[in-house]
Amino acid sequence: MPQTANDNMPGYPDFYSDPRVIDCPREYFAQMRSAAPVQREHYHGSMIVSGFDEAVEVLTSRDGTFSSAVSVLGPLPPLPFTPEGDDIGEQLEAHRGHMPWTAHLVCFDGEDHTKHRALLTTLLTFKRLKANEEYLRGLVNRLIDGFESESGCEVVTQFAHATSTYAISDIMGIPMADRAELLEMLGAPPSQLDGDAVHKIGPDPLVFLKERFDNYILSRQAEPQDDLMSDLAAARFKDGSAPPYERLAEMARFLFGAGQDTTSRLIAMAIRVLGDRPDIQARLRAEPEKIGDFIEETLRIDPPVKVVYRLTRQSTEIAGVPTPAGTVVNVSLTGASNDPRRFADPDSFDLDREGVRDHLAFSRGGHACMGAPLARLEARVAIEELLKRTSAIRISEAHHGPRDVRRYEFEPTYSFRNIARLHIEFDPA
Repeated sequence: MPQTANDNMPGYPDFYSDPRVIDCPREYFAQMRSAAPVQREHYHGSMIVSGFDEAVEVLTSRDGTFSSAVSVLGPLPPLPFTPEGDDIGEQLEAHRGHMPWTAHLVCFDGEDHTKHRALLTTLLTFKRLKANEEYLRGLVNRLIDGFESESGCEVVTQFAHATSTYAISDIMGIPMADRAELLEMLGAPPSQLDGDAVHKIGPDPLVFLKERFDNYILSRQAEPQDDLMSDLAAARFKDGSAPPYERLAEMARFLFGAGQDTTSRLIAMAIRVLGDRPDIQARLRAEPEKIGDFIEETLRIDPPVKVVYRLTRQSTEIAGVPTPAGTVVNVSLTGASNDPRRFADPDSFDLDREGVRDHLAFSRGGHACMGAPLARLEARVAIEELLKRTSAIRISEAHHGPRDVRRYEFEPTYSFRNIARLHIEFDPA
C-alpha cells in the first residue's frame, strides 16, 4: 500500500471502496497514523482518527459536539443537506428521518439515546447471561456433532454464525420453531459496496424482520413469558411512561441483529488465529484459563467493527485539528487498538499483554457496545468447547493456500471486518 497519507499527497487508497483496504485495514490505518493520527481524507472529506487517545477523545465527548446519526455508514451516502454555519443541530434534526439506520438505537443522540439504551441495559443482566451459558455449551456441542464426522467445516456458516444467532435467539426468548428460519433469513452480512440498497442506506435495514418482531412484542404484552422479550415488552421509561410497541419492536430487532452479527465475526476470526498459529493453539490447550485473554487479543488486533462514525454537530478541534461542523469523523477502532503509542509491539499477538482489555473493539463512552459481556461469553464458550472436541485445528490449504501464502476473502464492507468463508480441518479429540 502507498506510504503517503495527507491532503497534499493523496497517494493512498480510498478507505470506502478499495479492496486493498478491505483486505488489510490494519496496514491502512498504520500508514495513516504514521502521517498523522487525525487527518482528512480527500475522497469523501471524512476525518480519519487512527490514534488511541484521539479516538477516546471523540468517543467519550459528552457535550453534544458529535452526533451518532452517521454511526454505521459514515459519509456514504452523503448527508441529505448542505451543512451551514458552525452549528448544524437544527439542520440535522430536520433531516434525521431521511438518513441511514436512523430508526435504530445506534444512531440516536442525547437524551433520546440515554433513555432508550437504559431500557436494554437493565435487561442484559449477569443472571440472564449465566443462565444462557448452559444453553450455549449444549448448542456448541450439537453444532460440532453435525460436522465432526467430516473432520472439518466451513466455520462462518456452520459454526460461528449459527452459534451467535441461536444464542441471541435463546436469550431473547425467540420461539424454537422460528430460530432456523431466522438463521437462514439473516444469511451473510449485507455488502456496503454493492447489493441491495435498502441494506446499505435505508433508515431501517432490518425492516424485513418488522412483522415478525412486532408480533413477538404484541404477543408478550398480551401473555408475558419468562424471557428478555417479555421484559422488553413491559419496559417503561424512568418517568413511568411506556414506549409504543413499534419502538420496542425496533429495539428488539436491533438487539437481535447486533447480537448475532458482531459475535459471529469474532468467533470466526478467533478460529482463524488458532488455525494459523499452532503455537497459540497448543498453549490454550495446556492453559485453558488463557482463553479469555486470547479472545481479548483477537478483539484488539483485528476487531469485528473496524470503525464507527460521528458527525460534527458544532465546529470543534480533535487533538488540535480544526474540524468544521458537518464533518463526518471516521473513528478507527482498528487503528486505535493497534496504536504503538498505547500498545507495545501491536503487530504481535501476545496472550500475556499487559492491560489486555484496554482495546477499543467495543468502542467507548455512551455508545459503547452494551452486548460486550454476551459477545465475550459466546466467543469464550465456542473456543473452549471446540478445543475440547479437537486435538488439532488446521486451516484448509485446499481452500486458503499454505501457511506462508494464505488466501482469505473478506466481505466487501468498509465498516465491519467479515471473513467471508473459513474452511478448517481438525483431528477429533
